[in-house]
Amino acid sequence: MGGNHSHQPAAFAEDEEVNFDHFQILRAIGKGSFGKVCIVQKRDTKKMYAMKYMNKQKCIERDEVRNVFRELRIMQGLEHPFLVNLWYSFQDEEDMFMVVDLLLGGDLRYHLQQDVHFTEGAVKLYICELALALDYLQSHRIIHRDIKPDNILLDEHGHVHITDFNIATVVKGAEKACSMAGTKPYMAPEVFQVYVDGGPGYSYPVDWWSLGVTAYELLRGWRPYDIHSATPVDEILNMFKAERVRYSSTWCKGMVALLKKLLAKDPESRLSSLGDIQSAPYLADMNWDAVFEKALTPSFVPNKGRLNCDPTFELEEMILESKPLHKKKKRLAKNRSKDSTKDSCPLNGHLQQCLEAVRKEFIIFNREKPRRQQGQGGQLVDTEGHAGSQAQGRLQDGGSHHHLGHTCPRGCRS
Repeated sequence: MGGNHSHQPAAFAEDEEVNFDHFQILRAIGKGSFGKVCIVQKRDTKKMYAMKYMNKQKCIERDEVRNVFRELRIMQGLEHPFLVNLWYSFQDEEDMFMVVDLLLGGDLRYHLQQDVHFTEGAVKLYICELALALDYLQSHRIIHRDIKPDNILLDEHGHVHITDFNIATVVKGAEKACSMAGTKPYMAPEVFQVYVDGGPGYSYPVDWWSLGVTAYELLRGWRPYDIHSATPVDEILNMFKAERVRYSSTWCKGMVALLKKLLAKDPESRLSSLGDIQSAPYLADMNWDAVFEKALTPSFVPNKGRLNCDPTFELEEMILESKPLHKKKKRLAKNRSKDSTKDSCPLNGHLQQCLEAVRKEFIIFNREKPRRQQGQGGQLVDTEGHAGSQAQGRLQDGGSHHHLGHTCPRGCRS
C-alpha cells in the first residue's frame, strides 16, 4: 500500500493543515467497531504513526458520528505515557481520520490468542502501568468503560497503552453515569444493576473492576466469570450473587489478595484509585517513579520480527474493500471531476445535509501546534453536550463489535 518512493522529505507549507496527502500509507493492521487502522509515515518528518479512518456515510447510517466526535474531544485533551495518544485529526469527502501513536507490539487479546503465558511479574507491572493511566483519566473526570485485553496495546518494549475512547464518558464532580455501556464480560456488577432497576448509577470503580478481570484473564487464560454477549443480564447478576471466583493455588497470596480487592462486587469496597493500589501490600516494593518513566523492564517483550496482528487485515483492504485507501487520491480526483459535469449523480438530500453537517462540525487537531492555536484548546466537554447529545450507551461482546444501546430514562450522565 502506498507508493511514494522518493528519498527526499516532502515539503509542506508551514501554515498548511495536516491532511491525507501528508502521509504515506504502508499497510493495514486492524479494524474496530468504528473504522479501520493502518500504519502510515508522515512524509516530511518520516515519523511513523497508526491512522484510524472512518467512512462518513457509514458512520451516518449507523448513527455513530457523535461517538466519533466524542472520542476526538476526549483524546485531544489527553497525553500520557500509558495511553495511545492522538496527534492529528482531519477529514476529506469520504472519511474522518485520527492519527495516533504507533504501537507495534500488538494488543493483549492477540497475545492471549497466541497462547502467550503471562507471568505474575508481567501482570504485576501491567497493573501498575494501567493504574497510572486510570488515575490520569480519573483526574480528567473520564470513565473509559471498555478496559479489556483488546484495548490494551503493547509497545515494542512490552509496556501497555490504553486505546479506544469511543464509549468513554466525562462526569462532573460526584455525578454518576447511568447507561449500560461496555463489553459484557468486563462490565462491573453496578453497570448491570443500572440496566435492571435504574440503580444508583456508577463511576470510576467500573474501570478498576475491568482491570481486575483483565489481570485475572492474563494470568489464567480465561475470565473469572463465564459471561458472553448472549448471557442474559439477570443470569449475569445471579452469577455475581451465587458464584465465587476461583483463584489458582499457584499464584502468590499477594496477587490473589490484590485481585480479590479489584473484583470486589461492592464498588465502595473495591480498589478504585492509585492510592488504593499503591497501598496494596503486594505492590509495596514498586518504584512508582520508575514505573511512570518506563524504567522497569517488562517480563514479556513482543516479537520484533513480526507485526503482532492478524495478517488478513492487509488482504481485506487490498482485495475486499470497495474503496481501498491506497486508491483514494485517484478516486477523489475522479469524483471531483464528475461533480463539475452534468453527469454527476447527486446523493439524496438528507444524506447530503448530514455529510455537510459532519464537514462543518468535525474537530481538526494538530498536537504539534501550540495549544493556544487549537480551536478547542484541548478542553474536555461534557459528553451530554454538543459532543454526545445523540449518543446512546453502547454494549459489546468481548472480541466482537456488535453494539446494543440502552439510554438512561433519567437526567444523569451517559
